[in-house]
Amino acid sequence: MKIKVTTLYVDDQEKALRFYTEVLGFVKKADVSQGPYRWLTVASPEEPDGTELHLELNSNPAAKAFQEATFQQGQPAAMFYVDDAQAEYDRVQGLGAKFTMPPTKVTGSTIAMVDDTCGNLIQIAALDRPGS
Repeated sequence: MKIKVTTLYVDDQEKALRFYTEVLGFVKKADVSQGPYRWLTVASPEEPDGTELHLELNSNPAAKAFQEATFQQGQPAAMFYVDDAQAEYDRVQGLGAKFTMPPTKVTGSTIAMVDDTCGNLIQIAALDRPGS
């Protein structure tokens, strides 16, 4: 069994597509519409056939309430791994991203938190490597 797709609710799919591709650097994987419904996914360019992130329009009231509460509590909706949290912070911030937490050393990793502009906080994490 594999994880193929995971959903992230967003308040605007076009804005989300721009953020996740132009700022974070993911690539668009699927973009299919049927009537008002749009199936939109992105994937890592490092693993283009790996897990896809489904950018689902947040029209579900229960999901919207959860998304808003999670954001207000400062909890990440997703976590993405990088090799160097400071370098990724500098790169993404240079593209206009707003961070709610700069790179911070925590147990076993360095993490930063970025606002995806679509209702979510995204955690960027670099795991510590032995000897570093």
